[in-house]
This record gives sequence, structure tokens and C-alpha cells, in this order.
Amino acid sequence: MTQPLRIGTRGSPLALAQAQMVAAALHASCGVETEIVPITTTGDVIQDRALAEVGGKALWTKELDRALADGRTDFSVHSMKDVETLRPDALVIAAMLERADTRDRLIGADSIAALPEGARVGTSSPRRTAQLLARRPDLRCAIIRGNVQTRLARIEAGAFDATLLAAAGLDRLGLDLGAPLDLLPAPAQGAIGVEILAERGDLRRLLERIDHRPTHEAVNAERAFLAALGGNCHSAVAALATGGVVQAEILSADGREVHAGEGEPAELARRLLEAASPALRASFAP
Repeated sequence: MTQPLRIGTRGSPLALAQAQMVAAALHASCGVETEIVPITTTGDVIQDRALAEVGGKALWTKELDRALADGRTDFSVHSMKDVETLRPDALVIAAMLERADTRDRLIGADSIAALPEGARVGTSSPRRTAQLLARRPDLRCAIIRGNVQTRLARIEAGAFDATLLAAAGLDRLGLDLGAPLDLLPAPAQGAIGVEILAERGDLRRLLERIDHRPTHEAVNAERAFLAALGGNCHSAVAALATGGVVQAEILSADGREVHAGEGEPAELARRLLEAASPALRASFAP
């Protein structure tokens, strides 16, 4: 194994901060030297449309996958909530760092109830949109894209009254902003994953030393629920696993229909789909 090991990552400030966390963990655990290789992804380039309209979560991963396959990097660092549920067999998530705060924070108001009537909320997440509308049907949700700093700048400029951001990302950037919300998060929110070529057994053994098993197991359960559900970038889905039990909800796009429950991933997915209306069930493809 040659050093320094090359870490492929998106080039946003948050992605770089997460890559640096992995680099620090590897150095602390086994003295490994690393080099961070920023890679521009399609998702970073396309800023004016929802992910579901232009290719889904693969927009965040395909260039990083190509760098691994071409030997330009040794592993990739991902925000796990941005990783497709089904990944190529040639790749494996070998480690996850300990999970951070899984909650969303509301930027622009102290609470959802405190938002003014008809407030314009920027979010490109079907989950966040549906959860907001389930509580406040008067809100006007519109797409906002870009990194954390770009979104905060748009709120400051008055383009939107408010937005929702992951608490984990804000914390990793050292930003003490927003009001924490009591909403179920996206599956895998708050988790950082390290992906390698499946054939790299040497790297897998190395990365085991920084793998936080409770996080890995919880995220695997949430992703298993998503896979059983057939969720995609169009789906409004929330899930959080604790001790092997998944708490989850599925929602219609307008938030008028919500089905929630907890249980084992596959059984819970089946139960929620059975309870859903034909229209909501049709938005999933198990």
C-alpha cells in the first residue's frame, strides 16, 4: 500500500470538511498519510433544478466512482444521505464515522409555527417539503440548490423567508445557526461514509479501524428500509434507526397523506405501503 492515500471528495466546503475528518481519523488510528483530491460532480454544476429531474443522487457519486475505477483515488468520502440506495457491486462502503446530529435546523424563523402566513421556504427535498406542508399547508415551498453558504446567502438576500439545513453539516462547518426541528430525518442523514473498490481488501482492513459499527448498522437498516420501499429522489421518505428498529414515515408530495410506524426494515416498508393510498403507493417502485 503506497502513501499518501488519495481521498476523493466533492469540492464544497462541507464535503472538504468531511474528507478532512476521515483523514484525521485515519492518521489518529494508524498514522496513515492522506491527500485530498477534490472532484467536481454533476450535482455541483447543475444548480437550478431538483435532483429528481436531472438524474437523482448519482449526480453526486458518478464522477467519484469513475475516479476510483480509474485509479485516481483510493477511496471516496460521501454524505451517506446523498448515496444511491443500490450501488455497483464493484464498490463497497467500508467504513462510517460516528454519526452526528440527525436533525434539520430551520433558518429564518424560530419554529415552523413562527413562519409568517404564506412564507416562501427554499428546499429541494421532497421529504422536507412534504413534512412542512403537513404542518403548514399555507407555506410556499420552492427549489433552492447550492452548498450551505449559497443557501444561507439567498436567505440573507431575501430570496426566501426560510430554509432547512442538516444540523450535522452546519456543525461540521462551525456554524451555530437555526432552530432544531422535531422532524424525522432523511435516511442516513448525519453519517459520513468511506467507499472503496470491493477488490481492495487492504483498504477494507485499514478502514475497519475507523468504522463506527453502531452508525454503520443504523444506516444500513435505514437504507434497507428505503430499498424495500422502492424510494427514489421523487419520494418523500424519512427514517431513523435505533437498535435495529426503524422509525419511519412516507408522505404524499403535498403533505396531506402521512403514514408512520416503526419496525424491521422490510416489514415496516410493506406495512406502510399497504396503508398508503394507490396514488401514494404508485410513487414507489419496490
